Amino acid sequence: MDQTLHQSLKESKVHGNERFPFGVYWYQFAPGAHVVDSHWHTEPEIFYCIEGEVLFQINDTEYIPVKAGEALFIDGGDIHTGHAQGDQGCSFCAMVFDFGMLASAQYDALQEELIVPFQERKAVFPRWMTRKTDEKLLGHIREMIDLSKKPTAGYEAAIKGHLYLMLHHAAASGRLVNRSRTDATDLTRTERLKKVIVYIQNHYQRPIRLSELAKLIPMSEGQFCRFFKSMTGQTPVDYMNSYRVRQAAELLRQPDYKISDIAFDVGFGHISYFVRVFRKIMNCTPSQYRKKL
Repeated sequence: MDQTLHQSLKESKVHGNERFPFGVYWYQFAPGAHVVDSHWHTEPEIFYCIEGEVLFQINDTEYIPVKAGEALFIDGGDIHTGHAQGDQGCSFCAMVFDFGMLASAQYDALQEELIVPFQERKAVFPRWMTRKTDEKLLGHIREMIDLSKKPTAGYEAAIKGHLYLMLHHAAASGRLVNRSRTDATDLTRTERLKKVIVYIQNHYQRPIRLSELAKLIPMSEGQFCRFFKSMTGQTPVDYMNSYRVRQAAELLRQPDYKISDIAFDVGFGHISYFVRVFRKIMNCTPSQYRKKL
């Protein structure tokens, strides 16, 4: 992960590579941590909770508590954010992939009946997969996670195979869902949020006033703060601090980079405030975080 990872709300990270666009990521967070900053990407994502519980918000309409052993499917283009729930923290695995990797070389029955409807969001995996409703789908997800931990020769074929089998099972059991219809009001709110967060992520290295952000929509500062909180679960200031801390965490991987310089380079005006905010979000000081690395 590098400094250009989050240059806009639309995540620019390349997941996997051009030959196999399938990225897998493992994370662990302390209790109460904001584990996923609001963002979106064109690729769909499968989120599997390994330990604890994460409360996810999808756009501004869905709130889903994903517990250990459960999975969440996030369609490409959906803004999503998550918070660790409970007192034990959480760990999870996220798989982000280009669904086009499953496309047929020519237009066949598979392309017509499954691939195209999926890409158009007319027939996609269920949003929330629990052991009670989707144990077979969860089984394939766990297999893909295990395959990704220690990739062997040809594991790409197995990953694709499990995705195809998930499509088959979801179709055969009536679990494919149509999420192609979105209310026009929801679309407008989502586009407004994207505009604001793109601005934050392009200018986080300098002070940003609430009035600047409110004018982008436009709204009064009070209306804007209520709007932003309803869409992301965070205040604008909390979001900016969280984003800056994530950038600082990446810079701390460079041992010769002074912590005071990092603080100023990611937009904090005072080193003491930076340390206080970093400790609150990461559950340790910047120097402690660097030692852990």
